[in-house]
Amino acid sequence: MDTDWLRKVCLAFPGVTEQIQWGYDLVFKVGGKMFAITPLEPAPVCLAFKASPEKFAELTERQNIIPAPYLARARWVALQSRDAVAQQELAALLRESYEMVVAKLPKKMRESLANVHAVTRPVRTNKGRKRVAMGKQRR
Repeated sequence: MDTDWLRKVCLAFPGVTEQIQWGYDLVFKVGGKMFAITPLEPAPVCLAFKASPEKFAELTERQNIIPAPYLARARWVALQSRDAVAQQELAALLRESYEMVVAKLPKKMRESLANVHAVTRPVRTNKGRKRVAMGKQRR
């Protein structure tokens, strides 16, 4: 896992933004709420993310995974090495973190995130020109 891979995975989720916060931490957010943090400079942990209570207990029993400093009470875990979790499993854990944060967003914000990735398709108007329509087609 490196920063480029992490960015590719996290930014693929609908509505995700990234920003540098606290000097050198790259923070991934959805709806203004954090779901993953990675330092851009050498640090004791290389990635922190939100986990469910069950995953938190399971993950913190593993080698090189600890309760995240300052965020453990909110059930965040921190990886002390880049290879503490396999990439495929880490991608799934990041998705779970994202989904837990989205689930607590206001309903309107959740609905707008669902509409962000609506399928676009060309539709002919009565003048024969194409325009792009969003959502379901009327019948």
